[in-house]
Amino acid sequence: MRLGVLDVGSNTVHLIVVDAHRGARPVPESSEKRVLRLMRYLQPDGSISDEGVEVIMRTMHEAAELIESASLDELLPLATSALREAKNGPELLERIRTEAGIDLHVMTGAGEARTTFLAVRRWFGWAAGRIMLVDIGGGSLELASGRDEMPDVALSIPLGAGRTTMEFLKHDPPLEDELDRLRAHARKLTREAAKEFNGSKRADQYVGSSKTIRSLARLAGSVVDGIGPNDRVTLRRWQLDDWVPRLARLTADARPALPGITADRTFQIVAGGVVLCEVMDAFDIAELDVSPWAMREGVLLDYLDTM
Repeated sequence: MRLGVLDVGSNTVHLIVVDAHRGARPVPESSEKRVLRLMRYLQPDGSISDEGVEVIMRTMHEAAELIESASLDELLPLATSALREAKNGPELLERIRTEAGIDLHVMTGAGEARTTFLAVRRWFGWAAGRIMLVDIGGGSLELASGRDEMPDVALSIPLGAGRTTMEFLKHDPPLEDELDRLRAHARKLTREAAKEFNGSKRADQYVGSSKTIRSLARLAGSVVDGIGPNDRVTLRRWQLDDWVPRLARLTADARPALPGITADRTFQIVAGGVVLCEVMDAFDIAELDVSPWAMREGVLLDYLDTM
């Protein structure tokens, strides 16, 4: 079966195509991505600007052409926090459905956390014990914890790397007082979130997913031999504390010269690093294992499980 997942996120529109069957690894046969950075187009009233709407529509028409050429048996189209929370999101979703022929399913924040947790659980397996997930997207931060394939607790918090960049880091490179305000804001929200996990036992393994965390891990983390052909990538708190201030002193144009920092993430990597530092502090996390699988793989796995 030829499956496609179209993920319309806060930062990118990403189409992956998989030749899949139940029990198979959801390894993409092809992957096409377009950068959006929708948070740039959010207006004070919470709506997406006219310019942003046109950028989205142009990108969705391109996605429709890619979908048509992929000859899919099934398309799983989904949208996350940017369209979910936009004041004009419902009208925009209807326009996408009518003009581009793509009927996007809007994920809830908790749904994002649960779906990503499923992917992480499948990647690390039952031997990982109780897992706690940390996933930093463009618009939101997802947290989840549990021993099974579905978490006991799943939260979504408005601390995405793109959102916090636009709200707090107005200069390039950011000013120290901007960084201080972001740290204080992230500290408040992450410590409030930590209270929701007070009834849960401490995790046996802490896992980070998302492009932001993978980028930070490639820059600041460590690689050791894993099981089979896959390396184990970890990111320790002291490594993050060492690198985030250095990143903050560089301009966005200079950051892609560093390993792991791509052009599509360079503007928001500092905010993502600040948020991750506060998460690791609030939950007393010394080390994160980095998962190559995240929400898109979780969507595929969930679909295959129901076949």
